[in-house]
Amino acid sequence: MPKRPYIVGNWKMHGTRAMLSEARTIDRAAQRHMKVEVAIAPPYTLIHPVHREAEQIAVGAQDCHHEESGAHTGDISAAMVADAGGKFVILGHSERRQNHGETDSEIKAKADAALNAGLRIILCCGESEKTRDSGKAVSHVKKQLKASLPQFEDSSEDISERLTVAYEPIWAIGTGKTATTDDIAEMHGEIRALLISLYGEEHGAEVRILYGGSVKPENAAEILATQDVGGALVGGASLTADSFMGIAMAAGEAEES
Repeated sequence: MPKRPYIVGNWKMHGTRAMLSEARTIDRAAQRHMKVEVAIAPPYTLIHPVHREAEQIAVGAQDCHHEESGAHTGDISAAMVADAGGKFVILGHSERRQNHGETDSEIKAKADAALNAGLRIILCCGESEKTRDSGKAVSHVKKQLKASLPQFEDSSEDISERLTVAYEPIWAIGTGKTATTDDIAEMHGEIRALLISLYGEEHGAEVRILYGGSVKPENAAEILATQDVGGALVGGASLTADSFMGIAMAAGEAEES
């Protein structure tokens, strides 16, 4: 059975308790659009409050530490995310890779820790404008992703229920630029082939691959109708229920067509 489109809002460093009203509105709207799976990743401080409010949407974190506990001031473990009501964690986002110097091996360690804590993973990958202009975008993303993916010990585990990949061209995040549908289809196809080669047809063909990069209600339908695009990782447009659910509704329409 094909998986529903997955629309995930990344609130980044936005949101206080006043934003709970938007979360409630998103949740109520999601209940009316069951053909789409909707989730949001608010700041750590709002994971538990949103979890308590939400009846339909999943709530997750924007990052986690690879250790379960310890002397790591300011960090949050995967177990803590789960304890707060989080169901998933975004890992390897380009802003974490760039601004915090996270390496592929560190992201893999975080992914393994998240799996052990029972969380689902959204693993991000993407290239800079310089890398794309050099003609090395595909090889860069495949190398990055292969080195960041977690280890699944149990071959009988439904990997597609635990793992989602998000392709985010760095040059299209917060810039207003969006990759062409041909660019998106090419990269998602390459990622799909890599997942199948690593996990086999049964699992690799079912892992959802999200697109993230200035997705808005105005361009969502075209992007979400592209081959191998299983949803969207949404930044700024996820901060209001109107724009975020406009993207979710576009995903539902793309699924029907």
